[in-house]
Amino acid sequence: MGVVPGAPAVSDPAEVARAIRAGDRRAMARAITKLESTRDEDYAAGQAILEEMIEDAGNAIRVGITGPPGVGKSTFIEALGLHLVEQGKRVAVLAVDPSSPVTGGSILGDKTRMERLTVRPEAFIRPSPSSGSLGGVAHRTREAMLLCEAAGYDVVLIETVGIGQSEVTVASMVDFFLVLLLPSGGDELQGIKKGVIELADALVVNKADGPMEQTAHRTRVDYASALDLIRSANDEWRPVALAASALNEEGIAPVWNTILEHHALCVANGAFEQRRRDQAKDWMWKLVDEGIVREFRERPGMAARIAEQEASVAAQKTTPAAAARLLLDAFRAR
Repeated sequence: MGVVPGAPAVSDPAEVARAIRAGDRRAMARAITKLESTRDEDYAAGQAILEEMIEDAGNAIRVGITGPPGVGKSTFIEALGLHLVEQGKRVAVLAVDPSSPVTGGSILGDKTRMERLTVRPEAFIRPSPSSGSLGGVAHRTREAMLLCEAAGYDVVLIETVGIGQSEVTVASMVDFFLVLLLPSGGDELQGIKKGVIELADALVVNKADGPMEQTAHRTRVDYASALDLIRSANDEWRPVALAASALNEEGIAPVWNTILEHHALCVANGAFEQRRRDQAKDWMWKLVDEGIVREFRERPGMAARIAEQEASVAAQKTTPAAAARLLLDAFRAR
């Protein structure tokens, strides 16, 4: 049962779930909006919809994609998405936008940059504001990912803004982590953090076209050599370095084939299921920790005590450990 375009949102979670399963992208977008909401009643409504669908989740290949500004992430994701659609896949793109430091609003530029992919009925593109959450990863990206899987999307692509801790956070929720790089020479290879390289299942040097084509292929060779010196998190998988031109849609098929090869290996050796289980448990405890912190801060009388201890710590009148102990004692006493 679908939802008539322009109709009011259906309040019954089972009805919304049926609409999403029937391919109603507007119902899907509304459900994700509720999951991302900071209003408790909206978030609860989103969770109710997800609960209706959770048993259908888990069948997609989850791919995280990061890279420095200007590397062409949106162009690459659109090229990969179009390739997958042509392969008969349904593709969801969760593009985490940087939020404005002034208004907190999302730039929401990815949907306009992926014009060809946006109009394909097999694709769903969701830009989400990061709202200041850790590393620029939208707070509810995991729930949105599960909803996309339950809706029947075969591949979920998660784009990170590529700053700070965001790469670690995205890598912790996907099956395959891909790092896009710019063509560069020699000493410039030191510009990317070693930690990001260690997280990567594949490096892709983008923009291998025009006057930068030869440089891109040389860069790929240099990174391939660098990968030989880094120990992979998966003993049976050796990260690879590839070159591609998202603009010309060249080299996209080998990237997807690499992802499929990695997926098949992890399924065969049991790493896939183990990683999924570990990710689910880690996320549960993150939510528990988050709930405890929220309750701590919202407990009556705690706001004043927190402000008092913060001022004491800032003025070096007490140690952070002593202040934390006083706050915890006050919390337990109530």
